Amino acid sequence: MKTLIAIATIVLFGLAGVSRAADQAPIPYPLTTCFISGDKLGEMGKPFVFTYQGQELKLCCKDCKKKFDKNPEKAMKDFQDAVKNAGKASPAAMDPNMKM
Repeated sequence: MKTLIAIATIVLFGLAGVSRAADQAPIPYPLTTCFISGDKLGEMGKPFVFTYQGQELKLCCKDCKKKFDKNPEKAMKDFQDAVKNAGKASPAAMDPNMKM
């Protein structure tokens, strides 16, 4: 019986940790452009917004989402590079509302 109670306690605490992680807001997208195509967000209509591993991502269209889905690891590397380069190249490429 003690083993059953111990297992139930571990499971409950584990589930509480999972729900807390799910409740956290994603990290806001810091760019004004699609990191896949380089196009300015909003020029092709409403951006395609989704969350990947806790990071909010914005793409110019669903075709770019298909490209993202083919190799998410490479796409996230491209995203990180775009954020680094945007900060160096042009402040206009960074979202002015974004606090880093």
